Amino acid sequence: MQNLNNTVWWVTGASSGIGKAIAQFLLRNKAKVVLSSRNEEALMKVAEDCGVDKSRYLILPIDVNKLQDIDEKVKLILDKFSRIDFLVNNAGISQRSIASETSIDVDRQIMETNFFGSVIITKAILPIMINQKSGNISAVSSVVGKFGFPLRSAYSASKHALHGFFESIRAENKQYNINVSMIIPGRINTSVSNNALTKDGSQYGKLDEGQANSISPDAAAKIIVNGIIKGKKEILVGGKELLMVHIRRWLPSFYYYLSNKVSAT
Repeated sequence: MQNLNNTVWWVTGASSGIGKAIAQFLLRNKAKVVLSSRNEEALMKVAEDCGVDKSRYLILPIDVNKLQDIDEKVKLILDKFSRIDFLVNNAGISQRSIASETSIDVDRQIMETNFFGSVIITKAILPIMINQKSGNISAVSSVVGKFGFPLRSAYSASKHALHGFFESIRAENKQYNINVSMIIPGRINTSVSNNALTKDGSQYGKLDEGQANSISPDAAAKIIVNGIIKGKKEILVGGKELLMVHIRRWLPSFYYYLSNKVSAT
């Protein structure tokens, strides 16, 4: 592990799941961390559980669907830490519903949260990293950001959009020593399915089959942070489900056969 001492990280969606695990891994390895999500109380507990001095972290509550004050939020970070070395766009929400039955309002909400939230935050910090002539921007996609999948139409679309946007950001800012990492999780043992939206916008409220036996958020966080600091362009993390990414690329006909076997009910 590269020495993370005094590097400044901003992690969104840091109150639970992968974001929480990443934030705590960073704090325990001497990084300085900005923790963001809607739940300020949960963010405080994430930091306090690590037992680190308050000079090492900043609690910055945000709702990625309401970022009109993003410039003021960024100023608070610079006032405390003077720079931003790493941005981890992790905040997001999943889906469990058939496209033909899903309200367009739900589709828009998923796209606003998963795509536009990351875009707005990234555009706010890009000038800082360009001025620094260094930085890393990462975005949490998904295996279904690499291919479509039943019950994930808007979710998959939002993750596909992240790849297009951030690969463009990488190409445009290479001269400023700004790296972009796409984080591609498979199954991670988090509450992502419980919080997923159904066709009418209500919570799914169930743990997906196989989720409980998947890789832990802490194990995922270590893989992700190591991948980011090594400058990896894509960081796959999960179990055997990651094989679908390779099957889709190299054996598309077999991928279509397998995907058609998945129940859409």
